Amino acid sequence: MEIERLLNKLLLTSIKEDASDIHFSVGRPPSLRIDGRLIPLVREKVLTPEAAEGLCLALLTEEQKQKFLRAKDIDFSYSFEDKVRFRVNVFRQKGYVSAALRVIPMKIRTMEELNLPIILNEFTKPSQGFVLIVGPSGHGKSTTLAALIDKINHERPDHIITIEDPIEYVFRADKAIVDQREVGRDTESFARALRSSFREDPDVIMVGEMRDPETMGIAVTAAETGHLVFATLHTNNAAQTVDRIIDTFPPYQQSQIKTQLAATLTAIVSQRLVPSLKGGRIPACEVMLANSAVRNIIREGKIHQVDLVIETSSEEGMFTLNNSLAGLVRSGLISMGNAEKYSLNLSELRTLLEK
Repeated sequence: MEIERLLNKLLLTSIKEDASDIHFSVGRPPSLRIDGRLIPLVREKVLTPEAAEGLCLALLTEEQKQKFLRAKDIDFSYSFEDKVRFRVNVFRQKGYVSAALRVIPMKIRTMEELNLPIILNEFTKPSQGFVLIVGPSGHGKSTTLAALIDKINHERPDHIITIEDPIEYVFRADKAIVDQREVGRDTESFARALRSSFREDPDVIMVGEMRDPETMGIAVTAAETGHLVFATLHTNNAAQTVDRIIDTFPPYQQSQIKTQLAATLTAIVSQRLVPSLKGGRIPACEVMLANSAVRNIIREGKIHQVDLVIETSSEEGMFTLNNSLAGLVRSGLISMGNAEKYSLNLSELRTLLEK
C-alpha cells in the first residue's frame, strides 16, 4: 500500500507540475522532465532497488508482469484516475528495474492550441496522400499527429484506423468512426495491421511509427491505393526523412520506392519543441510540400536538393527550421540562445536574424 500511495502521489505531482515525463531509477529520487529539463524531486527519497521495482511493477497487470519477466522490457499505456494517460517503458539496467513514463493528456489539443503552423490544416483535406511528422524523440510528434487525426474526426464522416505501440491519445468518435489498434494487444505488428487494414474499409490510416522496410513499403502502398496516411519517423528534417525511407530498402527496390514516394508524398513536417520565454515550450517547424520540383528530385534521387526547394518556395507555404526559429526570436517568443541550440545550420540562422 505504501508503494501505491507513493506512485499515486508522483503521478499527481507530474500533472500538477505539467511535466512531460517521469523517471524511476535506482540511486536517484524520482525525476520529472519539465519544459525539456530533467528535475529531481529532492523532497522524495532516493529510490532503493526495492522501491524502484515496486513502483515499476505497480504499473503492470499480471499478464504484463509475465511478459516483462520474459523480455526484460515492455511498452504499454497506463490510465490514471481518468485524469491522464502515460506511455510507459519498464526496463532493466544493471540488473535493476527502471521506468520512463511519458505524460499523455486526456484532452487532444487543436493545432491552434499547439501553436502549429496554419498550413498543417491543409494536410487533413485530401482523400489520398502521405503525410510524415518527423523529429527527435520527445518533441511532440504524437501530439501533432493526434491533432491532425482529431480534426478529421470532427470534420469528416470517414473511417479512421490508427496503429500504435502503445495507444497514446484516445479519440472520441465524432463524425468519423475511429478504430485504434495496439501492437501486441490487438495485432502482432505494425506491418500485419497495415496489411489487414486494406480489408477494413479505411479512409484514413495513422501509423504511430514506421520502424522497418515492410511497414514503410505497405504505408506507401496504402497511400498509393487511395488512402490518406499519416506516420512518424525519428529523423531530423525532410531531406533526411526521404533518404532514410529510400535507404531502408535494398538497392534493387530503391527505384520502385522512389517512384512510389514521389507519387504519394503530400508533406513532411519536422518539428522541435523549444523553451518559450513565456513558459512552456513552443514548436519550431520545417515544412516541405511535395510540389512538382520535390517529386522530380525524389524520382531522380537528388535528395540533397530538397533543402534548396524549401528555401525558395515560401510562397507555396514551405519554410525551413531556421525560418521558423528566426521568426520566433523576432516575435520575442524564444531566446537567441535556444534558437541556436536547436538550429541545424547556425551560420544560416545568424544571417537570417541580421536581415
